[in-house]
Amino acid sequence: MAMEADRKQPVEIEADSASFVQENKRTEFSGNVIVTQGSLKITAANVIAERDDNGGQHISANGSPVRFQQHLDEKNANGTHQLIKGHANHITFDHPKNLVTLSGNAMIDREGDTVSGNEISYNTQTSVYTVKGGKNAGKKGRVSVVLQPSTVGGKK
Repeated sequence: MAMEADRKQPVEIEADSASFVQENKRTEFSGNVIVTQGSLKITAANVIAERDDNGGQHISANGSPVRFQQHLDEKNANGTHQLIKGHANHITFDHPKNLVTLSGNAMIDREGDTVSGNEISYNTQTSVYTVKGGKNAGKKGRVSVVLQPSTVGGKK
């Protein structure tokens, strides 16, 4: 599970420049953009942040690549919080749905277990992800998964 405390944190965005349109609650950020919410961090070249009528944040990021990472409530063998990280050409973050979608050369790494494909949808609350292949995926358009072996006690 992604860190529960992250969901209660504000979404913060830093960039070289920003343009805000009040009437449609849309802000466009460009240049070394960094989006954070607790331990969730997204870095990109360009980001569009919009607020829906219910106050929910929707973030769309582009770059070569866009990267994200987040600590999980689960701890690894050395007692620190596990880290999930990934990258893609385009990443969207739908805060109300707790959904991060990576598309175009998408990859997620969780403690050495990796998954890659054209599109990966990752639920930040449940840590469940789905993967689709396609022309912008490695391995001839197929989904690729690498699972590390467990050590004694079922821990990596």
